[in-house]
Amino acid sequence: MMNYTEAVDYIESTPKFTKKNKPENTRELICRIGRPERKMKVIHVAGTNGKGSVCAFLSSILTGAGYRTGLFTSPHLVEITERFAVDGTPVSHEDFARAFTRVKQVTDEMTADGFAHPAYFEMLFATGLLIFEEKGVEYLVLETGLGGRLDATNLVERPIACVITSISLDHMEYLGDTVAEIAGEKAGIIKEGVPVIYDGRDPEAAAVIAAQAERMHAKAYRYDARMSQILGKTDKSIDFLLDSGYDEKMNVTVPYLAPYQVVNSSLALIALRVIDPGREISTAQAVAGIARTRWPGRMETVMPGVVLDGAHNADGIREFIRTIQGVPGETSLLFSAVADKEYEKMIREICEGVNFSSVVVTQVGGSRVVPADVLAGVFRKYTSAPVTAKADVREAFETALAGRGDGMLFCAGSLYLVGELKALLAESPF
Repeated sequence: MMNYTEAVDYIESTPKFTKKNKPENTRELICRIGRPERKMKVIHVAGTNGKGSVCAFLSSILTGAGYRTGLFTSPHLVEITERFAVDGTPVSHEDFARAFTRVKQVTDEMTADGFAHPAYFEMLFATGLLIFEEKGVEYLVLETGLGGRLDATNLVERPIACVITSISLDHMEYLGDTVAEIAGEKAGIIKEGVPVIYDGRDPEAAAVIAAQAERMHAKAYRYDARMSQILGKTDKSIDFLLDSGYDEKMNVTVPYLAPYQVVNSSLALIALRVIDPGREISTAQAVAGIARTRWPGRMETVMPGVVLDGAHNADGIREFIRTIQGVPGETSLLFSAVADKEYEKMIREICEGVNFSSVVVTQVGGSRVVPADVLAGVFRKYTSAPVTAKADVREAFETALAGRGDGMLFCAGSLYLVGELKALLAESPF
């Protein structure tokens, strides 16, 4: 059996010699490991932003209600095992290595038979299915990777429900140039007769999803912004009333300060009632599951007054700005971004939307790095706040902490930054 380090080293090397394969190739891989997903009740979740949060909310509810629950998400922030959680806890190194060893064995057999080598995400998906099978998972909450229609996870034939979160312009080189085109790719997860729950706030995306649901004879449950009413806020949570019309009214506390988590938790609660029409999970259990959800790096309070957020695309930045605009008192920013993102546009929008008391920039992303001095120069074009560049992430974080005073510090711009900060915080207190 491969050990954990060997397994991680191998799978991290796969992007160098593989590419995304046709669904037939991935189907061969999943068939050769025995189609473990057929033994589980799968909730399939796609979308541009919010899909990981919806998955986390559903997993928390189902786990709290006593069901053995698997959670497959991406990307990971620190360790690859974060992608596979059972009952809310990432699997062990040993669990991952054992499952991956089997996937590697099947991969070798496939390539010997003339099939293409599975790509990085395809191997992770197969590994996850084996882990969840071994752990006896009843419910599998499954997040798509990129898109939906051609995603490896779309090989699941009969989920019990599909959920589609907010749709916006991201990964346009793969998914299309318009919201409608991207929505069409995401709606590709809808299966014949399988109910779909979706964020209907964008009319263009909603029309595409509703049309696909009708074609697939799938009952559709649309979330509308009028269904939720915010009742109160703290620096760590939002209280709101959910009146969806699909269930009784609920008073909900979502443990985040970002308004978009009201939407994501609402989608999860609507989905729950769709998959549990007999109400085996009570409203009290559902609301308690939302309240105890922890989803790392998404408006996550990691220290008093310090919040990490992985906002890294246009819609994420808009929601990030909206969240900070609702925070009283002074705010400061620690920021980084990678080269394949429109970082100047991100920075301009942030500076136009928020008056930070100070800004610290750093650099992350390996081969995709943007030097801290370059980011600092862009910030100085759009803000009069003092801007400090620190190439080292630890030094940047310490500088930002020292300069935040009594206000709140937000760390954002890249999931790479969030991952590095999570690793630093795990190593030592600040």
